[in-house]
Order: sequence, then C-alpha cells, then structure tokens
Amino acid sequence: MLYHQTQLAGVKPNLATVVTVLPACAHLSSLRQGKRFHSYIVRSGLDSHVSVANSLIDMYCKCKDIEAAHILFYEMPKRDVVTWSVMISGYAQSGLGCEALKLFCQMRLTDIKPNSATIISVLPACAQLAALHQGKCIHASIIRNGFDSDISVGTALLTTYAKCGSIELARRLFEKMRVRDVVSWSAMITGYGMHGYSEEAIMLFSDMKREGIKPDHITFIGVLSACSHTGLVDKGWQYFDSMRREYFITPRVEHYACMVDLLGRAGQLDEAYNFIKRMLVEPDASVWGALLGACRIHRNIELVKCVSEHLIEVEPENIGNYVLLSNIYAASGRWDDVAKVRTILKGKGLKKSPGCSWIEVKNQVHAFIAGDRSHPESEKIYAMLDSLTMQIKGAGYFPDTSLALHDGE
Repeated sequence: MLYHQTQLAGVKPNLATVVTVLPACAHLSSLRQGKRFHSYIVRSGLDSHVSVANSLIDMYCKCKDIEAAHILFYEMPKRDVVTWSVMISGYAQSGLGCEALKLFCQMRLTDIKPNSATIISVLPACAQLAALHQGKCIHASIIRNGFDSDISVGTALLTTYAKCGSIELARRLFEKMRVRDVVSWSAMITGYGMHGYSEEAIMLFSDMKREGIKPDHITFIGVLSACSHTGLVDKGWQYFDSMRREYFITPRVEHYACMVDLLGRAGQLDEAYNFIKRMLVEPDASVWGALLGACRIHRNIELVKCVSEHLIEVEPENIGNYVLLSNIYAASGRWDDVAKVRTILKGKGLKKSPGCSWIEVKNQVHAFIAGDRSHPESEKIYAMLDSLTMQIKGAGYFPDTSLALHDGE
C-alpha cells in the first residue's frame, strides 16, 4: 500500500525501496504484485544490481514460481554467495532436492565459498532425498570451514541425520553441541518421535525442562507425535493440557492434528471426531486426513462419509483424498460408492501422479517412479524384486493389499 502511495505522489522507488518491497511480496505470496514490480525494476534499470536480482529470485521461489527464479538465476552475469544460497533454498523448499544438490556442487566449482546460510539451505535437500552420504560430506565441509560452532548449522545437520534414518548420528551430534537452544532440543525430540522412540523423546523433553529451556509450539508437536507413534494416549493428553495451562501456548492446527492422529491410531475414533468439533481453530486437511486415515486402518465405514466430505471441502483438488476414499470403499465391498468417487475424479479431470522414491547407492542418488523402466539397470532391478517377492512369499508372508492406495482409474 505504501508503495502505491509513493507512485501516486510521483516519488520513484530507489534501490532501498526495491529490496524492501520484494520481501513483502514474497511474505504475502503475491506473485502478481511481484511480477508487476519486476517489470518496473527492469524499466528503471535497477535489475543490474545483484542485491535486487537476489530479492527477485527469493520472491519467485517463495511465490512458488521456481521456473522464473531458475531463468533469472542463469541470466545473471554476476552472482554472489546470497544468489547461490537463495536459489539452492528455493529448489529445496520446492521439493526439488536433486536440483538443490546439483546447484550446490556447481557452486563449489566457482570461486564463491558457501557460507552458513548456504549450508542451512542445502541440508534439507539431503534430508528430502535421504542422501546420508551427501549429508556426511557437507558435515565434513562444515568442520573444515569452521561452521560447526554455529547453532543453526548444527541443528540443520542434526535434523538431516534424523530424517536420513541415522538417529544415532543425530544424537551424537546433539551431545557434542556446545550450546543448545529450544530449536536444537525440539529437533532431537522430533527425530526420536519420527523413528518411534517415544521413551527417548519423552526423557529428552524432561531433560530439556530440567536444563531450564522453555518448550515452544514446535517442541510440543514433536513430543505429541512421539506419543502418537506408540499409542501413549494418556501422556499425549497430559502434554496437550500442559502446553496450555503451564506454558500458555495456544494450540495450533498442527497440535490438534497430532491429537487426532494419536486418538485415531488408538482406535478412539468417536473421541477424535468429537475433539475436532471442539477445536478452537478451523480444522484443515491435516486434521481431517488424520481421522480418515484412522477410519481406514480401523475399518470404521460409518465415519468415512462425514469425514471425507469435510476433507474434500477443505482440499478439493488433492487427488490423494479421493484415492484414499475410493480404496476404503473398495476394501468394504461398497462398489457403488467406489464408482461414484471415480466419476467425481474424472469429472474434475484429476489424475494421480506416479509415486516416486529415492535411494543412495555408492554416493549417487537414484530416483525411481512407479512403473518406470528408464533406469539403465532396470532389468536387473526388476529381476531382483521378483526374486525378493518369491522369497518373502516362500517365507509365508502375503501382503494385505486391501489398504494399499491404487489408481482411481
């Protein structure tokens, strides 16, 4: 608004104005305003400044126009460490982990050295791809460049190790940190929770309080998730209540989603549904999705229709909701309902994206899409899968495919 007032007053924005307005567009995810301002920048000749180009790349990344950011990055005649860091972060935040790692490798071939912000930007890409070796290589770089004393870098690395499945390395790093803040403690608690180590998460939460570190809303998401993964319903209620009464933290939708997941996994579906109705914030897709998933696991078909209607209302374009609903009906033999869901899918023109997974072999990340045979070793890979399938069947295991997500076509 202030920018428009300056235009009406005939005042031309300068370099300082530009680098102030662009972050505002990014914060508001206002791509339209950002593009309009980009046009003004070009007309004014301000786009030659590296700081302006960096702000533009950041704006496009945060407004989810990664292609525009990509083009702008490669058109820049000169780049600094911020340019590289912002683009790497943009790729990682957009779920493009491979591109983020490739760009980080390209950066290291230049004369520009990564700083702590670069490291913090690239580590989430390692976590996305479960690229443990890449994470270890970056860890070595952190030590060589003296970033290991940076608490933010240490916490990002800890999170990466946890998400890559190496909870032991995460804990070892946590123990070696000279200084730990609430973010560090929360990251370690969350790491234990995601791997099902609820006792360790709860013990660490107690240690955190003894150290005089006050938990924040993210800490409680971690400890509630830990309770959820091992069915500690009573403990979960205790933490949820203490969050409000002891620490005066107003529950957010993420905390409610954790509680619904906890109750749902424990089979307390009616209690979970009533809990949602008592929520002080509007339930989003994560809340309704947690309950629908619980309905699937416990085969509670009575709640499915009501819950799915709420879920589709808040997230009408997410094909996964329809596929999940279709498979729940199919598992219960309600083929008329299956047909209705698939008719809705076709009417909306929604198609299920193929599943994708990654694996790191000999320090290289390989990506696989469901049904994909483009990998040069695909024949050997599928032969090995067939052999493994025969072996597990021979051992007496037959998968329960009634709860598997199949294409809605």
